Amino acid sequence: MRKWLGILLLTLSSFQLHAAIEIYQFDQPKQEELYMQMIDELRCLVCQNQNLSASNAALAKDLRKQTYQMVTSGQSHEQIVDYMTQRYGDFVLYRPPVKASTALLWFGPFILLLIGIMVLIFTLKKRNELNDEQLSNAEHEQIKQLLDSGEK
Repeated sequence: MRKWLGILLLTLSSFQLHAAIEIYQFDQPKQEELYMQMIDELRCLVCQNQNLSASNAALAKDLRKQTYQMVTSGQSHEQIVDYMTQRYGDFVLYRPPVKASTALLWFGPFILLLIGIMVLIFTLKKRNELNDEQLSNAEHEQIKQLLDSGEK
């Protein structure tokens, strides 16, 4: 019984996966190539880190359709990118350009890494200083005990 239930669930889930894929007809292979390149480069705006080709969201479907219409109307890669960024901002691109508004996106991880390294170095130095002070105090106690025992 479990076996049949598992097979039924797999079958139903595969229908759902296939239902999200649109099939578009292109006049030229270059158009299809440009379309595939564009849906791989453009990010789904509602999904977490998925491009248009991998997303099943309704907005991604609309953006794929819009991209198809732009490609088949003869627009170039640059024209499509310009349209999408004007409408949705640089977030729609997987590789946004380096400029003032995206500087934190590009350089933020390196800044955080640098801060982390600096905190680590500071912490290790502080720990070594504390260990040196503790050893010095322990040595002082030993000397004091030796002196006290030598006087008796």
